Amino acid sequence: MPTQQSKPSTIVIFGASGDLTSRKLLPALFNLYLKNRLPKQFRIIGYTRRDWNDDIFRQRMQASIEAHMNFDIVSDAWDRFVLNLHHIHGGLSTAQDYQDLQAGLSALEDGPSNRLYYLAVPPRFFTDIVSGLAQANMIDEKQGWRRVVIEKPFGNDLQSAIALNQALHAHLDESQIYRIDHYLGKETVQNVLVFRFANTIFEPVWNRNYIDHVQITVAEEVGVEHRAAFYDNIGVIKDMFQNHLLQLLTLVAMEPPATFQADALRNEKIKVLNAIRHPSKNALARYLVQGQYRGYRDEEKVAPDSETPTYAAIRFDILNWRWQGVPFFLRSGKKLATKTTEVIIHFKRPPHIMFPLPKGYEISPNILALCIQPDEGIHLRFDAKVPDTAAEMRPVDMEFHYADSFGACAIPEAYERLLLDALIGDAALFTRSDEIEMAWKLIDPFINASKGKKRPALEIYEPGSWGPAAADALLGKEGRSWLRGCAELNEKPPARQKDC
Repeated sequence: MPTQQSKPSTIVIFGASGDLTSRKLLPALFNLYLKNRLPKQFRIIGYTRRDWNDDIFRQRMQASIEAHMNFDIVSDAWDRFVLNLHHIHGGLSTAQDYQDLQAGLSALEDGPSNRLYYLAVPPRFFTDIVSGLAQANMIDEKQGWRRVVIEKPFGNDLQSAIALNQALHAHLDESQIYRIDHYLGKETVQNVLVFRFANTIFEPVWNRNYIDHVQITVAEEVGVEHRAAFYDNIGVIKDMFQNHLLQLLTLVAMEPPATFQADALRNEKIKVLNAIRHPSKNALARYLVQGQYRGYRDEEKVAPDSETPTYAAIRFDILNWRWQGVPFFLRSGKKLATKTTEVIIHFKRPPHIMFPLPKGYEISPNILALCIQPDEGIHLRFDAKVPDTAAEMRPVDMEFHYADSFGACAIPEAYERLLLDALIGDAALFTRSDEIEMAWKLIDPFINASKGKKRPALEIYEPGSWGPAAADALLGKEGRSWLRGCAELNEKPPARQKDC
């Protein structure tokens, strides 16, 4: 990983009084400081409407650090780090707000400095902030680079995503825009590429000749909790499929890029999205299952007659030489049996079995499970002969756990990696504008189909289950079934980051 950078840098966090800053951004930045990966000279500026001074801002951020790590061990480092934290009070709506911010930053900076503007604010403020920065001449790069980090959602549909991109590009070059999806910052997500392209035993069989189908699951045990008012207006398809699930699909399905450079990687992801079949309006309902957990309508701030899906399963087909005829089944939902994010590669059965198998016995297909969380690792299931039998077989497993190989605390928070990449200018794990628009182009028809006259029924499923029965039928009509690879293959509880 990169070490310290030489040129001074200023990190400005808009909306720094929010939960994202205290829970994710400040702990990630402090960990980068402990690892000697921040610039030698840096400042972190919290920009809020709150009538705080530096001391109040520092105290609130210290409370967050104390909640995330053993403060007795890091207190000396924190005493040095905290001197780089400052607070500037201001709004977001007037030209004077940004002129005052510029004056405040100039007073803190000792000459030319790079700047990273992190927009930890609701999406409705993105264009106003970028416009305000531009009018105050705060994105001109004569004094150092200027980069803007924005959080999802990147629009609410294709039309709004295009409008947002146009508004950003009116003031910023695409190379200055870092659209952050924390899933891409996860070590286990990045390992999908390493696993595929650095190990020659798997890539030759990573195609339609050997793979029957692919399953991608992002399951949550919790319900909507404090996000109910927001969630009831968007539902699971917008919340999870347009970003996290499609990102996982592209990493599993993409061709090997020539280099590990940002544009090379993102070009290959775009090719996958371009190759996905767009089902006709009449066929959409056959590719989509949606459900809602029992009791959702009783949640606070949820409409009593809400038709918002909290579960969805979608089939995607990729029309290219590698994946023709290999369906990708994606599912996500709340109040499911367990929390897991996993990719299941379901290989084909052998074309001919010459062994004298017991009557009624079917040989099991090979299963490869890429476990993203919480059991970070990889499991491979294959058949082995049971000792002292003629030809009886039983599925057995080979497994790799991050905690066993690298230690329980080896995996950093996703924001740590992404913030570092934004500081060093590596956009490989950030989403490009054309990728955003292509993802919405794929997902919008399913969102519309879920609301139309011919929409699939919104099935009620029990909390703690694996979703509605129709999701099983989505695979069952072709003789397939959902697998719970990581949960079934892992018999011991994984080491948790919070135990570190």
